[in-house]
Amino acid sequence: MSLVCATPADIDSRKAAWRLLTTLLLMLLGNSGMYAVSVVLPAVQTEFGISRADASIPYTLCMLGFGFGGMWLGRWADRFGIARVLAVGAASVAGGFVWAGLSGGIVGFAMAQGLLGLLGIASTFAPLLADTGQWWNKRRGIAVAVCASGNYLAGTLWPPIAQWGVMHIGWRSTYICIGLFCGIGMALLALRMRERPPQLAHAPVSHTGVVASDRPFGLSVSQAQWLLSLAAVGCCVAMAMPQVHIVAYCSDLGFGAARGAEMLSLMLACGIVSRLVSGAICDRIGGIRTLLLGSVLQGIALLMFLPFDGLVPLYLVSAMFGLFQGGIVPSYAIIVREHFPAANVGASTGTIIMASLVGMALGGWLSGKIFDISGSYHAAFMNGVAWNALNMMIVLWLYRRWKTHQGLRATNT
Repeated sequence: MSLVCATPADIDSRKAAWRLLTTLLLMLLGNSGMYAVSVVLPAVQTEFGISRADASIPYTLCMLGFGFGGMWLGRWADRFGIARVLAVGAASVAGGFVWAGLSGGIVGFAMAQGLLGLLGIASTFAPLLADTGQWWNKRRGIAVAVCASGNYLAGTLWPPIAQWGVMHIGWRSTYICIGLFCGIGMALLALRMRERPPQLAHAPVSHTGVVASDRPFGLSVSQAQWLLSLAAVGCCVAMAMPQVHIVAYCSDLGFGAARGAEMLSLMLACGIVSRLVSGAICDRIGGIRTLLLGSVLQGIALLMFLPFDGLVPLYLVSAMFGLFQGGIVPSYAIIVREHFPAANVGASTGTIIMASLVGMALGGWLSGKIFDISGSYHAAFMNGVAWNALNMMIVLWLYRRWKTHQGLRATNT
């Protein structure tokens, strides 16, 4: 595949807009594996004669692969270009789905899901967020938000399609058909991603005045990357509490699982709106300020779960939580693009996104463990608030360092 670089004139251009549409479609196809597995879980459990816990292992391996794969594939995209990463992803999505559909037991099915996450889903998240950020300047925030929304759109599209397939042609045929469709579609779309992002002669300056450098926030790239990764763990441990446990929480309150599922759907739908709105805000105030704003609002929404446990208030608080949290993760990609050197964008974005997924996994488990110990979700919500506070402290500290170094740079010039 071609390694020709686009020119700086292509930034914010019609070419960038068409590329953004391509990335949205790629994410829609590539993220199918993380949602289809939840739909076929009951059928897989019945056919293989296993427990619900064993049937959940494939999803766990898929998400772990998703996290670690994003970190590695981000580095590969920096070195070899996004098109080659997507070609590997297309083959892995097709191969993973087909392998899972032909598997003779839970071990093979779980390994196939791990492949889907590691090289398939991961190729169409962090690397695409990083790539998108390099094609936009004035509208970088909204562009990255549109790209990231492909994940939630996949969650809206694929479950009903997979459910229809399970009912009419069986889960195995459904998996094979989805894999071939998504894999071939990704391979064709990857051909439109052969150009490398524009390489600027000087450090890019965002329209909000942020200058990328080898010393982001006055720290080394490694130090800044790991601090942002710790912040990502903190915000996503907090984020996981309502997303993972809202259905169980509603059941405990006597409202039933169906009401909880409706609240979760409402939360994710508002998350799409949140990503787009946060992207527009990011274009005005920059990534670090948007992340700090999102962290504060998410903390407020978590606190609102504590005094309100009625049915209608929970619907409202769930919607509010979705509106406040959906733009947080894409903000990290914006921060990396604004503050980090271009050569590290893919690797750093992948590492931070991996940390956010670790936070989601830890938050889901930790909230359940706290509930088992305390017998109440009250302490679990407070645990989420504490982790969110950790995120706020780190982000506020980085923001203050950036303001200090920005002032020093202005003085020296």
